[in-house]
Amino acid sequence: MGALSGKVVLVTGGGNGIGRDCALIAAQEGAKVVVNDLGGGLAGGDEGSAGPAEQVAQEIRAAGGEAVSNSDSVTDLDAVYGMVEQAKKEFGGLHAVINPAGILRDVMFHKMTEAEWDSVIAVHMRGSFNVARATIELFREQNDGAYMFFTSTSGLLGNIGQANYGAAKMGIAGLSRIIAMEGARNNVRSNCLAPVAWTRMTQSVPVKDEAAAARRAVMAEKIRADQPARLSVALVTPAAAHISGQVFGASGETITLYSQP
Repeated sequence: MGALSGKVVLVTGGGNGIGRDCALIAAQEGAKVVVNDLGGGLAGGDEGSAGPAEQVAQEIRAAGGEAVSNSDSVTDLDAVYGMVEQAKKEFGGLHAVINPAGILRDVMFHKMTEAEWDSVIAVHMRGSFNVARATIELFREQNDGAYMFFTSTSGLLGNIGQANYGAAKMGIAGLSRIIAMEGARNNVRSNCLAPVAWTRMTQSVPVKDEAAAARRAVMAEKIRADQPARLSVALVTPAAAHISGQVFGASGETITLYSQP
């Protein structure tokens, strides 16, 4: 039996990168998985395509697991409630949410447009609110639920050109912490991960010189998406029921636990 046997997990952004590996690993651990991915490119376009999510769901089923796909947006609360209902209809319930869905709109703050701010806040901050709000009552009622949110060192430490992304990611860390505090009496736990991995999103960040390109080549080889994904899945298993309200970092084979202020 796997560490998630008998559990149902919703993975957002599950068509690519860390989300894809989270979905695959959760299924390998025995979970029934709802694979959500809007299907759009990093800069927009092709939204609502079932392609990426369905491809991952098919891969899970081909390996003997159980999975369904969903191509709705985490920015739409009603759509997220629909994901929950899909999990109930297909698999009889929902026990965990892993939420790496994200986009980038990097630009220096003095040049940032309102649209560039709003789009990142909508996916990351609003999206995190939506997946939590659509599931928190269910988790409290069943006295069982786990959230895996995704923050970033861009929020925890700061990064040039990412005021929108960093602000959203710092907000997610606070949201996760408070959900953990409020959910404790009902066995609802919540943790955050600040991952470093070679994904479609990190690949989109431009390099400035040959040294940066060389560092990127090393990153692509040694810092893979499956590494933070394994930690993410581990933290929503029953074996991690005593871990909540924490912020972890994951880069390659290195795992970091951030101290609380």
